[in-house]
Amino acid sequence: MAVGGGTRYKRGMPDQSVHEVFQSRESVKSSSDRAFGFVFTAVFAIIGLAPLVGGGAVRGWSLAIGALFAALSLLRPRTLAPLNRLWTRFGLLLHHIVNPVVMGVMFFLVVTPIGLMMRALGKRPLNIDLDPDAESYWIERKPPGPAPETMKQQF
Repeated sequence: MAVGGGTRYKRGMPDQSVHEVFQSRESVKSSSDRAFGFVFTAVFAIIGLAPLVGGGAVRGWSLAIGALFAALSLLRPRTLAPLNRLWTRFGLLLHHIVNPVVMGVMFFLVVTPIGLMMRALGKRPLNIDLDPDAESYWIERKPPGPAPETMKQQF
């Protein structure tokens, strides 16, 4: 029996088109090993040279690590492949943690206050009040909307 998006129920599992499937393995194409190395070279160079802005001393350990990444990126980028894969997996893990948190924060800091203000001001944008005595909920438009012919072949 097809349900929703055309997928089938599997032993009591809900239709997967309804909600995000967390068990799926999404294939993510990571950056090249050489690009990964150059990015980390830049990061460690910034960490090493940043104290110069405030008059501090250069961080030699950071510049040494940056130089190592630069050398590996230029000469043997394949040696950075395990670190690149590990970094990509770490990013996917962060995605699964940070994404719901950010969406929740946005909801509670943006959508909820707007809803509370609208409720306090008595605004009802959908006009969905239940009227048991109403014969119909159809709203007559004056002037009427576009002609039905305009809805055919819209593109």
